[in-house]
Amino acid sequence: MTPLMHAACKGQAEICRLLLQLGADVNFNKHECGYTALMFAGLSGNAEITGMILDAGAETDQVNSVGRTAAQMAAFVGQHDCVTMINNFFSGMKLDYYTRPQGLEREPKLPPKLAAPLHKIIMTTNLNPVKMVMLVKESPLLVDVWALEKCYRVMDLLCEQCVKQQDMNEVLAMKMHYISCVLQKCLAFLRQRDDKLDALLRSLLKGRDGDGFPQYQERFIRDCIRKFPYCEATLLQQLVHSIAPVEIGNDPTAFSVLTQALTGQMVLLDSEFCATCGERGAEKRCSFCRMVVYCDQTCQRLHWFTHKKICKALRQRSSPADSPRLRELPDNEDEGCVTEKSPVMEGSPVVEESLVTEESPVAEESVCSLKELHLGPEQGHSSTSIRNVNADADDNDDEQPIMCPAFPADFHF
Repeated sequence: MTPLMHAACKGQAEICRLLLQLGADVNFNKHECGYTALMFAGLSGNAEITGMILDAGAETDQVNSVGRTAAQMAAFVGQHDCVTMINNFFSGMKLDYYTRPQGLEREPKLPPKLAAPLHKIIMTTNLNPVKMVMLVKESPLLVDVWALEKCYRVMDLLCEQCVKQQDMNEVLAMKMHYISCVLQKCLAFLRQRDDKLDALLRSLLKGRDGDGFPQYQERFIRDCIRKFPYCEATLLQQLVHSIAPVEIGNDPTAFSVLTQALTGQMVLLDSEFCATCGERGAEKRCSFCRMVVYCDQTCQRLHWFTHKKICKALRQRSSPADSPRLRELPDNEDEGCVTEKSPVMEGSPVVEESLVTEESPVAEESVCSLKELHLGPEQGHSSTSIRNVNADADDNDDEQPIMCPAFPADFHF
């Protein structure tokens, strides 16, 4: 083992950073079992070191003596965060290629200033469309019609490249296509409204009366999959056959199927998911119903306009024993607050309810490239809502053994 392998195996991030600065070889595989530094990083479960080694140019397809990659070894020991990071890694150097004029081009396809914010979106492991729109909003450079046009065209080129390269990468191609669809949706809303994508966020979060299921969001994800231009792709066939028989509103949702296919994450991980952006590991709860979790007050404010319609019903279904340290809000629909297993924060701002009409503010022309396969009705323009992401999650803190789909089922250690 090299010093980098030892540091990665022990989870020593600072030592790994120093060794990489000094030129340590991240792809050295003279280990007696063919292990690389990336494999040891994945086995250790340290996502920071895994990302560090990937950024240094580690090859993700190298195999050890039993023919397993770093992602498969990490999956075998249940290090799902590392599996997700490895499977979703995309080198910034590949994106930089489009920031330089090629051949007879006078201007690059992607302005250099847009490379960093676009790469951040590509590297995200949270495929929730709300989260991606929030990432676009966070970058003032991207909240522009001209910038979004440049970005989504580059994403289409990357998708095509992933399919037509010698070692076709269907997973990465689908992710690039999905990001392109999100950027095009942002572009369509910006052309029609001057509200910095607020209307799009509210459309994605608007809940169905009764259970708060996000129908618009579900239809949007299904439509993104349907528009994938390469019908012969095996991954597309698998997604279609998993989603098509399921009625909108039932499990599994299109988002959960797409997430599992692209990131390797299991939907039954012992974690809470933010009801707004879908981020895993959310810890703050609505102090009134105690059934819905959020990342922070920003997510709570965005979601309150639709959650307050079902908050009382959720509270009636919850047990008094749930989260005993949370203080209840007054019986008032117009107050909402989140807390992190501590007393309620007073004076939580109220988000005024705005209506998302049954017809989307943007009429888009979508050509179904997969007409022989059916994912449900064409994307309508009805309003939707956020479903209670983890209302029925098991409160048991004991870790349960999970079989990661990224690892072959017939593998025996």
